[in-house]
Amino acid sequence: MALVEVKLPKMGESISEATALNWLKNIGDSIEKDEAILEVATDKVDSEIACPESGVIKEFKIELNDVVPIGSVIAIIDTEGETSSVKAVKAETEKSGSSVEEHSNNQAISNNETIQRFDESGKFYSPLVRSMAEKEGISFEQLQSIQGSGNNGRVLKVDLVKFLENPTKATDNNVVQTKLANFEGKHEIVEMDRMRSMIADHMVHSKQTSPHVTAYVEADVTNMVKWREKNKVAFQEKYGEKITYTPIFVEAVVKAIQEFPLINVSVDGNKIIVKKDINIGLAAALPSGNLIVPVIHNADQKNLLGLAKDTNSLVAKARSNKLKADDIQGSTFTISNVGTFQNLMGTPIINQPEVAILATGSINKRAVVIEQDGEDVIAIRSMIYLSLSFDHRVVDGNLGGSFLARIGDHLEDFDKNRGIG
Repeated sequence: MALVEVKLPKMGESISEATALNWLKNIGDSIEKDEAILEVATDKVDSEIACPESGVIKEFKIELNDVVPIGSVIAIIDTEGETSSVKAVKAETEKSGSSVEEHSNNQAISNNETIQRFDESGKFYSPLVRSMAEKEGISFEQLQSIQGSGNNGRVLKVDLVKFLENPTKATDNNVVQTKLANFEGKHEIVEMDRMRSMIADHMVHSKQTSPHVTAYVEADVTNMVKWREKNKVAFQEKYGEKITYTPIFVEAVVKAIQEFPLINVSVDGNKIIVKKDINIGLAAALPSGNLIVPVIHNADQKNLLGLAKDTNSLVAKARSNKLKADDIQGSTFTISNVGTFQNLMGTPIINQPEVAILATGSINKRAVVIEQDGEDVIAIRSMIYLSLSFDHRVVDGNLGGSFLARIGDHLEDFDKNRGIG
């Protein structure tokens, strides 16, 4: 017997622990290398933990809903035990004469999933539940109608079995039970879901960790707005990508970080860790209303087209609940576009362990005084407020204010005659 420990892997620089949600296998089950063994949740995203070796599961070292530190042992497998799937392949091969590779390919095709992992509210459906639903011909809409008995309303196998026994009764009873559970007197009681609870803890931790200071500047982005209006159709026709303001903001932030590298740092006790990579996080809302920060990695190595492609891809994944763990790891500076909600400005909370976060407000046309031919004149210009919250432990007013002003300068200096190629 050769026993191997399955450990909770590192899932991002700022993630130190995860909550165990659902075992995807049972003790005594066979498991293949890289097959998922456990679903876990962090304050960022739900993930599946892969098994490092093939074998038979001998022991679970944690319980469901345990908060588990990164690196902890979660299970023990016997790598010398022949897995049931290998036995099945051998048996089928002996009968049919087909190869193991052919069987594996056919199995992969038959296991192709059409039911989404998440619904619009952010509820997660495990591989077991999705597989059962597909096998029994249950539509995604029907699956969404089932009130699960698991953690945070998660649909379990037993819920699906009850639904199959009596679909109408199961759905009606769940609706009634939900209404009774959610109301006390004249008030509706809404319990935080797991992600919202983790976000709340993360926000409180950030405020307790970093003394927040917020600075503001106003920028004239008329040239930027005119360039986009002139080129947005041609840009999409040429590259198949929409050009929004976000990649332009990212470009300006990257330039400013290169001029003020001490903004691109984190704090470890009395040490300041200066990051060589410039990875820009983009605060985004999930369909459930919760917040997540997908990341453009190595943003300093990408042109405007590359930034636009990454931005569009990450936003689409966030809206469809398809972000992976790699998509939300490693940010060194974050941008929150509060202008999306028609807000003039905001005072964002720092995304730990970063030391600063930028909020971009809505762009509005206003009458402002500008200098033209040596004279002050009133003109209609497109204006934006930018605000920077920074960690006053390591970023003083001079650094924070100068960095923010430089972002404004880069936006104001945008070349309205710039090409799209």
